[in-house]
Amino acid sequence: MKRSVPFFNYPHVFVSREGEYLHTAQDVGRRGAFILQRDLGEFERNLAAYVGVRFAVGVANATDGLQMAFMAGGLSVGDEVVFCSHTMVATAAAIHFAGGVPVPADIKEDHLIDPLSVEEAITPRTRAICPTQLNGRTTDMDAILVLAARYKLDVYEDAAQALGSKFKGRCAGTFGVASCISFYPAKILGGLGDGGAVLTNDERVYERLILLRDHGRNHDGEVVMWGFNSRLDNLQAAFLNCQFRDYAQTVARRRALAALYEARLATVPQIVRPPAPTDDGDHFDVYQNYEIQAEDRDELRSWLRERGVGTLIQWGGKPVHQFRALGFKQHLPRTDLFFTRCLMLPMNLSLVDDDVHHVCDCILEFYRSR
Repeated sequence: MKRSVPFFNYPHVFVSREGEYLHTAQDVGRRGAFILQRDLGEFERNLAAYVGVRFAVGVANATDGLQMAFMAGGLSVGDEVVFCSHTMVATAAAIHFAGGVPVPADIKEDHLIDPLSVEEAITPRTRAICPTQLNGRTTDMDAILVLAARYKLDVYEDAAQALGSKFKGRCAGTFGVASCISFYPAKILGGLGDGGAVLTNDERVYERLILLRDHGRNHDGEVVMWGFNSRLDNLQAAFLNCQFRDYAQTVARRRALAALYEARLATVPQIVRPPAPTDDGDHFDVYQNYEIQAEDRDELRSWLRERGVGTLIQWGGKPVHQFRALGFKQHLPRTDLFFTRCLMLPMNLSLVDDDVHHVCDCILEFYRSR
């Protein structure tokens, strides 16, 4: 029987903790604790302590969270925000719906935002920089913070894929005014539906976020500003708390899988691998995804599919600046080239070592056959 290695095994999200989740659901349900209850508060405190910030605010999804972060931080209509085009369109949408103007920048060798491209994109209307901490890796934040200081800009982080990732010992999501984290089911810490959080050290921003996520209502129920209905469901927070108890082991396993890919594919010249777990002491990567660059990418993908291996070309095969219907006109050569070669291999906790060996065997066989 042909081996099957799906790109992501969604049933595993539930089945791997079925008993614990059912017990949690019974507990929450029997308390009638569905909206803004103690489970959410506990999760927010646990999350803030883990990353090392003062405040974490659970919201309905990371896109809402990033938009509200911009709004709480004081982004004004017409303010430009430079962001990395290698990201989900949600990053740019959050800027747009907060009233800002998203300005895409190019990538550097590790597929993350290029500070040189950021600087070239800065104009007198630029208010902020928003790096995406992508695939479980945090970009060189020293360079970003130098630019921010030089041009008097704010920094916001799209850390949706980077919970636990670090740069020089500091967690993604803690470098700027505020950041967002995603709990979409396929994320490292994934719920059983949509969910997100905003992180901040700024008490004023935190207080505005609390209002923004709940219709602009304060603790007395008085509406004091326009707001949204964007609260993290209490039940989802309880599920996330279950997973969070052994998050360190989760990250360790993903790093072990990345090390196995690195060892097996290191001799394949047609592939550019992501940085290995031990490559750079400044970075601690959590491997939300394992994204390679591959020669003959489309043929390789078909070859793998025929052998039961699921892959993904991120963002539907287009970086944000290529969505011309949204008004973007930039040409970003490194990002454009990257999207003709990028491919994500399976990377999740449903994998056993033999699955990774099968994927790598198939890749090696493909290039030997060329």
